[in-house]
Amino acid sequence: MRPHETEHVGLAHGSAFRLLADASTTGGTLGANVLALGEGADGAAPHHHRRSAELFYVLSGRAEFFLNGTLTPLEQGGLVVVPPGTPHAFGAAPGVRAELLVVLVPGVDRFDYFRALGRIAQGLDSFDSLLPLQERHDVHFVDPSAWRSARRG
Repeated sequence: MRPHETEHVGLAHGSAFRLLADASTTGGTLGANVLALGEGADGAAPHHHRRSAELFYVLSGRAEFFLNGTLTPLEQGGLVVVPPGTPHAFGAAPGVRAELLVVLVPGVDRFDYFRALGRIAQGLDSFDSLLPLQERHDVHFVDPSAWRSARRG
């Protein structure tokens, strides 16, 4: 994949996806994207994946990961691996931008899910439109209250 061949999906708060590889292009082995997060922006609402592990590598900035009820900050060069079934959420640390390489193994075709997030950010769709897609894209939402409390400090 050459940089000019990647698809860009804009999100709210100056955030954006660069879609690198979907399961359909990797024989199901993995899916990969780069997620740029604006200052303090949330990356994902609390969720889990039933079938896949998810790897996050902090390319730049500082991000916060919420795993097992604990908020953990990671700087550039930090790595998090989330096993299947583990609820998690993440975002850029307050006042800081972050860029993450995100890899899902085994891969699930999720590019349409990311495009849906872009439509939501543009006000063309609502978050509720994602609910019927949870099984298809292996993104299962969980109660966000602990994540919100942890982010507020």
